[in-house]
Amino acid sequence: MNEPIIYFGNIYGEMEKTGVEPGTPLAAIYAMARCFYNWTFIPYAMYSLCGLIVAYMYFNRKKALSVTATLIPLFGDKVTKGLWRGVIDTLALLAIALGLASSLGAGLALVGSGIETTYGIQQGPLLWLVLTAVITATYTLSALKGLDKGIRWLANLNAKVFYILLLALIIIGPTLYILRTSTAGLAYWLQNFWGWGLDPIDLGGEALVMWWTLYDWAIWIAYAPLMGIFLAVISYGRTIREFMIVNWILPSVFGIVWFGIWGGTALHWQQQGVVNLVDTIKNSGAVAGLWAFLDHLPLGAVIIPIVMATLVLSFSTAADSMTRTIASLCTLSITHDQEPASWLKLLWALSIGIIAFVMVAYAGGAQGVDGVKYLAAAGGCAVLFIFVLQVASAIKMFFIDKVKD
Repeated sequence: MNEPIIYFGNIYGEMEKTGVEPGTPLAAIYAMARCFYNWTFIPYAMYSLCGLIVAYMYFNRKKALSVTATLIPLFGDKVTKGLWRGVIDTLALLAIALGLASSLGAGLALVGSGIETTYGIQQGPLLWLVLTAVITATYTLSALKGLDKGIRWLANLNAKVFYILLLALIIIGPTLYILRTSTAGLAYWLQNFWGWGLDPIDLGGEALVMWWTLYDWAIWIAYAPLMGIFLAVISYGRTIREFMIVNWILPSVFGIVWFGIWGGTALHWQQQGVVNLVDTIKNSGAVAGLWAFLDHLPLGAVIIPIVMATLVLSFSTAADSMTRTIASLCTLSITHDQEPASWLKLLWALSIGIIAFVMVAYAGGAQGVDGVKYLAAAGGCAVLFIFVLQVASAIKMFFIDKVKD
């Protein structure tokens, strides 16, 4: 609900070149549409395509479980040997490490702002250090437990809490407004699909395109090659259709529901004067609106600490699966059902936590998350060309090459 409110209020200049007047009913529809655009079918397609080609090359073509193997349809088996293999896998590993640190940094800023707003404990390096230690310990222990005992358990618990929060907000929130704004937002997004997708900042402006769309997608692209390996590992026995439904269609639809309910409720409350989230974000940073929003829910004092704990679980759920995947990439000849060495998991888990802490504590900037955004951009840039080649490789393999038994 932070992101649609920032668009709606033109807090960092997001609406200046769009032709939409901030604070109007059209601005609310525009805000919802941009969230759908940034966080549903397009980004999950990045994950799904990378995961599909990794899974197909590993399980069906019997190639190595690596990023390099996904480029065989373009360059042949020679790409998996010598220097190229080392360069490609190392860039993918670097990208996911920076992407994870970026996500963890955003989590630190978000939870830290909640503690400051709710309990009056001033944000600063000491608080962020404690939060880093808690989150890092959580996902490290989960990763060390392995796929079945740690990662799956944490993900299930995390999802259940989110579902309960979502159902509660459907009951509490303005249901008709949510449905109307979500539907209109979808229509507005589809109407502007190509314009937004091809905008080099001349249509929407720098604040909107550079610091939202490109930042969001940089994180997705940074995650994509190694997230593809993780999705491949847990997809054994599925058909291509099942894989795409579970990893592309369903998460995208859930993203629409999630942003529709949280974002729609926040936009409605802002317009009705229930709580001034725009001023809260202007005064306290880009991630502060959530806590003022939750404070106005029934039993807000109970819900806020639950949400804080759930956010810790959320970032831990992403980090434990990726920590395992990074460690797998650093292990020669590992199979999908083998666990990498514990010391490798521990090494990467601690490295990611340290990077995140440094960027949040000493590179916050005007929005409080500027350093995190630069980190995400660095991760996405490191792996962008590999990602583009993976897309081309998937198109060639599934639509151009002849089918092999």
